[in-house]
Parts: sequence; structure tokens; C-alpha cells
Amino acid sequence: MKLNLSNINLPVKEVVPEIQKLLQKRNSLIVSAPPGAGKSTLLPLVLMHESWLQEKKIIMLEPRRLAARTIAMRMASMLGEEVGQTVGYRIRFDNKISKSTRIEVVTEGILTRMLQTDNALENTGMVIFDEFHERSIFADIALVLTRQSQEVLRPDLRLMVMSATLNLPHLSEMLGAPVVESRGRQYPVEITHTGNRDMMVIAENVAAIVSQAAKNDKGDILAFLPGEGEIRKCEEILRKNLDNISIHPLYGQLPPKAQLAAILPNAQGKRKVVLATSIAETSLTIEGVSIVVDSGYGRTLQFDPGTGLSRLTTIEITLDAANQRAGRAGRLGPGKCYRLWTLADEHRMEEHRVPEIETSDLASMVLDLAVWGITDVYSLNWPTPPPKSHVDEALETLHQLEALENHKITSHGKEMATLPCHPRIAHMLLMANTSGHLSLAADLAAILEERDPMSRETGIDINLRVEELRRQRREKRNNKRWNQIIKVAESYHRMFDRQPENDSFDPFDTGLLLVHAYPERIASARPGNEARFQLSNGSYALASHKDDLAHEPWLSVAHMDARQGMGKIFLAAPLNPADLKTLIKTSETITWDTRKGGLLATRDLRIGSLVLQSKPLNNPDPEEVMNAICEAIAKEGQNLLNFNDDVAHWQNRIISLSKWRPEENWPDVTTSALLRTCKEWLSPYLNNIRRNEDLKKIDLLNALHYHLSPDKQSALDRLVPQRIKVPSGSFIKISYQPDGSAPILAVRLQEMFGMADTPAVNDGKTPVLLHLLSPGFKPVQVTSDLRSFWNNTYYEVKKELKNRYPKHVWPEDPWKEEAIRGTKRKGK
Repeated sequence: MKLNLSNINLPVKEVVPEIQKLLQKRNSLIVSAPPGAGKSTLLPLVLMHESWLQEKKIIMLEPRRLAARTIAMRMASMLGEEVGQTVGYRIRFDNKISKSTRIEVVTEGILTRMLQTDNALENTGMVIFDEFHERSIFADIALVLTRQSQEVLRPDLRLMVMSATLNLPHLSEMLGAPVVESRGRQYPVEITHTGNRDMMVIAENVAAIVSQAAKNDKGDILAFLPGEGEIRKCEEILRKNLDNISIHPLYGQLPPKAQLAAILPNAQGKRKVVLATSIAETSLTIEGVSIVVDSGYGRTLQFDPGTGLSRLTTIEITLDAANQRAGRAGRLGPGKCYRLWTLADEHRMEEHRVPEIETSDLASMVLDLAVWGITDVYSLNWPTPPPKSHVDEALETLHQLEALENHKITSHGKEMATLPCHPRIAHMLLMANTSGHLSLAADLAAILEERDPMSRETGIDINLRVEELRRQRREKRNNKRWNQIIKVAESYHRMFDRQPENDSFDPFDTGLLLVHAYPERIASARPGNEARFQLSNGSYALASHKDDLAHEPWLSVAHMDARQGMGKIFLAAPLNPADLKTLIKTSETITWDTRKGGLLATRDLRIGSLVLQSKPLNNPDPEEVMNAICEAIAKEGQNLLNFNDDVAHWQNRIISLSKWRPEENWPDVTTSALLRTCKEWLSPYLNNIRRNEDLKKIDLLNALHYHLSPDKQSALDRLVPQRIKVPSGSFIKISYQPDGSAPILAVRLQEMFGMADTPAVNDGKTPVLLHLLSPGFKPVQVTSDLRSFWNNTYYEVKKELKNRYPKHVWPEDPWKEEAIRGTKRKGK
């Protein structure tokens, strides 16, 4: 069915002809349009009938599930159809599509999985990235992969990036795409700062301002709160205070009918209050709103090192999000926005949201790219490159989970990538499927992915959660907190064509399943009755002394906090050590332990960092010993080696030359560089080193100097001599500086009588800075122009010296006086 544009009055309609014209000739386009312009609904419907599409599908990526579902419903209604006909959607564990579907709205990595099964997207003619300013990690990955498919396989594939605000000046250049801007219709919005932002009473504060606005202002009200809990609490308060006003919550887990009721005008014409999460910032159009109440908080997925998964976290919103929220009040006419913070707070707000790729766990992303055949993530052209530390952590995790081997994907990894969950959960499910524990793993996966449904007072045993889940399912209780977990568990059961089980189970099986998901968190109790555990990754964690699992010898930890030093365990299961036999490995450990006095060489039975048995290694590999010593020196060498004043003087001489004569390629001899490269210059001196004191005895100056080539040694002595001969016959040490500034010659003034010019080093190109000293070796003058000093300043200095040292000779003519090394008294 073709859309009749004459009946549509959306602001983005004005730029439709320009968009159509550009896409006839180009395969990439950026559309910038404010919220409410209609870009998400109108543009896909208009472009669906373009000739270049050749009857292929349009895929539109949405960063949020509710938006994906609602936008699909809205487009379908504009065509007078049901969702699943011309327009459908696919989200995690839910989809409505058919053979006749021409526009698919997808989310949560669905597009990435489509690309994995069909790199060329043969049945797709266009991919649209909606609300790209939200900087979802899924959008970034999908854009990079789709762009590569377009460049290599499908030059006819159209890409269109749509955003309310594009804080990506290089995106147009990256895609080689022009930008079309739709200005939309925006009426003025009056901003009022109420100044009562408090995370502990968000619902109460929002309810108070909504009640105030309902009495003093006209129009429907849209209030932004972080999540379902705050929305329900605020709703409860408002229902007691507001009469004849229809109150609607709006968040991701609501049934479709409840979502529609929040978005559409009230059927009885009542005034409406919508209590929404940040989903209502941009993607959804809510009819009739002229007042916005903004709590200033949102909820976003952030990587939680405690669980190894990403969880929803409450955060303060950024200024661009606040402006988008306020803009909701100015769609139909002049509006009002109440901000629950002060103007001073606003000046401290971050201007733009941080892209998810900078804060997220990247294990899923790296696995997706590995399926694609990409082993170097930085070979791709990213809108924002992922942090290297996050990529390295993801690679380590995937190797532990046997998804990668030598950075290349394994057959097991490919199987993991087909499951719509984190690689940790995928690995656990696949291992459970082969061992006959799939139902238990499916229940565990659901509990791990959702918020803990039981209070902290319940204890850390995750088996108590599984037992309660099965009780809820068996007795068919209708508990909202458990319903979502049961729904997710059932989805995992369906994937493997298994039925849920509600019987009792072995709690040690749970522990072993958690080992598959978290191999680095096998925990062994430390000696003593302290509920303290060492993990296989080397870190330590603590359980409550009163907890039932506190005195178990072995645990498998599922959730712990990420604090430094001693972590705290929140969820775990007991482990039978007999189940760990396949994980035990024999290894030779050769390390340097400064606290224990030096080299340690042992043959160990271990699980990760957990040592089960250790015996001395009598004949350690000399190369491994060398590596261990050098590794210790790289970390602690400044304390382990004898970096005395003579070594520092030698370093400063070469550092000075490298500044003065950069073309000669003098080596980097800063302490950090020397420690880092110690194997190159120090290895001949390390053959019999075993103790801390052995390292202290090494003659560093000798080792360093003779590591230089003979030519460099000769040049060093010639260009930056250690001492200079002065007129008295003394050889005075020169002090070279670590920053390459003028070297200092500190010499008694009486030893310089008769010398006309300032001494210089570096083939006479670099004068020294003279510190002329009194007979008592106190500085009396600093100069780099000795001739000028004798002719001018000396006579003033002489007066002071004559008073302080009357027994010494202070001649009227310093040019004719004999320089002396000792003390020349008057009359001699």
C-alpha cells in the first residue's frame, strides 16, 4: 500500500523531495531532524517505493525496544494495516513479521546477527540508523559492518543515518555522505529550574511538581523519571492527589496496549499525565503534551565488572538530553519545562552523552567482529574508536571462554555468536546443553541477566534464587518481579527445544555452570575463619561471616563488586573441587618476588592464579629466569638497582647530547626507558642473579657505558667531558642537567683568575653556566659571560668578599692575578 502524502502534515515532509533526489544518485545520506519532525515514521514509508530499492526490504535500527515496537505500530497504522504485514519489527525474544513485510524495525544487535548470516544483506535495499545521537554500541557496530558490506559487496545498498542532534562532525566525511537538515516545528519553551534534584526522593519530587503544574498550567504533562520503580511510586502518589486526570506510565516492559494508551490522546478527552523513562526523549511522539517535568535522571546500560554483564544504571542526564526532553513541550505551541535542578547544576552538566562504546563491555562486539572475520578492530573506520583497554579485556575473556584461539574464532565461538546473549551466558548454555543441565542453565541465565529479585538479607547463594524461580513457575504465581525472569528463562528453553524443569537440583551443578560463565572467579577459601576467598584471577573477595556459604571451601562467584583490594561477594554457588579436575594445569612458575627476597622457581598445580600444590624447581630455564628478572626490573628497577649519582651524571650527559645533537640518534637513557629495555643492555650481568642484594651489587655505570658503541663512548668523553681544567690547574666536575639546559660549573672564584672566556662543551657550542664560589664554597655570582663579569661585576663582588674574607687576596686587576687552588694570604 502506498502512502498518501497529501493527508500528512509532518515537518520532515518538506525535505522528502531532496532526500529522494540524493538517494537516486548516492548510496549514503545523513538526515538531521529534531524530535517530532516525523523522520522515523514518514521517511521509511516514502522510500519504500523508490525504484532503486528494487522491491527489497528496508531495515531500520532503533536503539530501544519500546521505540522499535511503537514506531512499527505507528507506521502500520498510517498504512491502515496491522503490524506484521507491510511493516513489522524484530526485537529480542519478540517479533512480528511476515512474508509481505517490506519494512523491518529491529534492535539490540538483531542487525548484526543478520549481517553474520548474510554479509551482503541480499534481500535488503536500505538500512536506516535512527536516533544515532544516542550512540548505542549496537548502532556503532552495525554501522561499521554495514558500511564495510556496502564498500566491498553491495555498492547499491543505501545507508541513511538519522539523528535529532549530530555531534559527529566527521560522520559525513566517514560515510562520504551529504547532510539534509529538517528544521521541524518548535515553539518556545519556558524553562523553570525548581532546584530540588535528589536521587533518593525522585518520585516524590516529580509528583510534587506535576501536581503543581496540573493546577497552574494547561495541557497534558510528560514527566521523565529514571525507570519503572520511580514511575510506579510517582503514579501511586499522583492518583491520590489528582482528580479527573488520566495517569499513564510509559516504559519498556509495558504491554503494547498500555504503551498505546500513554502515547495516544485520552479516548474520553481527559487531561493526561504521562510518566515516562528516557524512551520519550526522541523516538516517540506523545500527543497533546505542552508541559514537561524533568527529574534530570535516566537509566542506561553500563558494564558492571562485578557481574561481567551490562546492567541498567541510574545516571544524571547530559545537557543535550535535557534540551530534547524540554523540546517535547513545544511541539503544538508554546510550552513549559520544569527542571528539577538549579541553573548552577546545569552549568556543570556534560554537554553531550558519552558513546556507549567508550564505557561498555566489548566482549559481544569483539565476538561479532570475529564472526565477520575481523581480528583487528582498529582496521575499521569507527565513529568513535573503542578504548584499547576494553578491547584487550574482551579478547582475554573470549579466549577464556574458548570462543577465540590465537585471536581467531573457533567453531564453538561461532555457535556462541548465534545466541542472543552475552558470550559468558552463551558459553554456559552451550556447555550445559552437552552435559544435560540445560534447564538449570536457562534458569541461571535469566537470573543473571535481570536484577536480583531477592533482598541482600537472603544471602549470596544463587541456588536460593533458582529454587524460588521454580517455585513461582510450578505454582503459577503472578509475581511481577519474577514474571520477567520466568519469561526470559522460557525463551532460552525454547531456543534449545527444551521444557522448563521445576524439580530439585544439585547446588554443586549450579557452581559448575557458573564456572563456565566466570572461569576467572573460581574462589578458594583462605586459611583461617575469615570468610575470605582468593579468586582464580588472583584477586580477593569477602563474604559475610553470617552467610551460609561463608565457610564453604570452594565457591563459584557470579556477582561481586569491583572495589580495589578486597571485593565483596553478592551472588555465588558452592563448588565441588572434584568437578574442577579438567581445569587443573601443571605449570612452571618463575617469578621475582621482591618481598620474598628474589627469584622464586616452582612447579605448580593450579587453577588460574590459585595454587593447589607447589614444589621447588631445581633447574629453571635460564631464559625464563632472565625474563622474570627483567620483568621485575621493568616494574621495580629504580629500587632494585643501584642508580647512584654517577649513573645519574652519565644519564644527564647523554640526555643533554640528545637535545643538543638530535641528528646523531643518541639512545634514550631516561630511567624509565632503561628499565623498559634492561634486557638489551643488562643481560650479560644477570646470569647468576638470584637475590635482591645481587642486583644492588651490579656496576650500572660500567654496564651502561660499555653498552655504547666505541664511537659513541669516544664522542661522549669528547663532547660532554666529566671535568674541565681551570686556570688553577684543578679539574672541576661539570653538572649536566636532565632537561638539556646549560651545564653548571661550580668553582671557587679565585681558581678562575686570568681566564677570559666562559668554558664551553659540545665542541665549544654550549657554554657552561658558571657558579662562582667564595672561599667558603658559597655562591657569589652566576654568569654565562665570564669576560663581562671580570670587567664589570667583579668589583662589586670584591667589596663583599673583602669584608667577609679579609685574609684572602682580592686584586684590583683580576686579569693579572695568578689563579690559586688553595688559599693565598696577603703578603705572600
